[in-house]
Amino acid sequence: MSTNFVKTKHSFHLVDPSPWPFISSFFALALTVGIVSYMHNFYGGFFLSLLSLVGLLTIMYTWWRDIVRESTFEGRHTKKVQRGLLLGMLLFLATEAMFFFAFFWAFFHSCLAATIEVGYSWPPIGLIIVSPWGIPVLNTFILLLSGFTVTACHHSISWGNKKITVIYFFITLVLANTFLWLQAFEYINVPFVISDSVYGSSFFLTTGFHGFHVSIGMIFLFVCLVRLMVDHFTRTHHVGVECAAYYWHFVDIVWLFLFIAIYG
Repeated sequence: MSTNFVKTKHSFHLVDPSPWPFISSFFALALTVGIVSYMHNFYGGFFLSLLSLVGLLTIMYTWWRDIVRESTFEGRHTKKVQRGLLLGMLLFLATEAMFFFAFFWAFFHSCLAATIEVGYSWPPIGLIIVSPWGIPVLNTFILLLSGFTVTACHHSISWGNKKITVIYFFITLVLANTFLWLQAFEYINVPFVISDSVYGSSFFLTTGFHGFHVSIGMIFLFVCLVRLMVDHFTRTHHVGVECAAYYWHFVDIVWLFLFIAIYG
């Protein structure tokens, strides 16, 4: 008796069983418990937070290593898979947009209807705000320029020009690093603190989380640069670069809204 095996051919990637989703959710829960415990001065809260963060970062590295292997060495990321990954990135950016929308909502809620707690005035009476025509406008030009260079990265890799792509990646990373240093300098010299009414809270939370996203974007771009150097990308297979470019453009757009709303 013979058995005929029918092999189904399709262009989708059926992901192999992986322990990383379960383990990462465990570390994420432990990190939340640790942070809350630390804020309430429970013993061991800081240690649990640190341990959970290290574990979570380790899992993130290992998980992305598996994805890179599936894409680069196993050839699992077909055109349809790449479109799915890009769609997933856009949906992720939509959730990030809602994250910043909450901070803008809080800011405009206090800005457009100043209450007695802030002296019926916005900015609150006695608060010296940051001038938008110093570091903020310089950082705006830096981010806009970095948006141009990251777009040039995408186009040059599509044309197969590796050398030019590396140069544009390096310029983008330098601009991003310059932005963060200028932001840190502004934080050191700003004439108010996070506890100075709702204005201080809104300012530092919104700009601080934007700076955090810039840092994540720098890591994203640096990993793409390293992968480009070791020939992980081709003219038709560079979904990592596309995702990094989308993320960086999102960072640029958020800063424009932030500059107009909070600094303006």
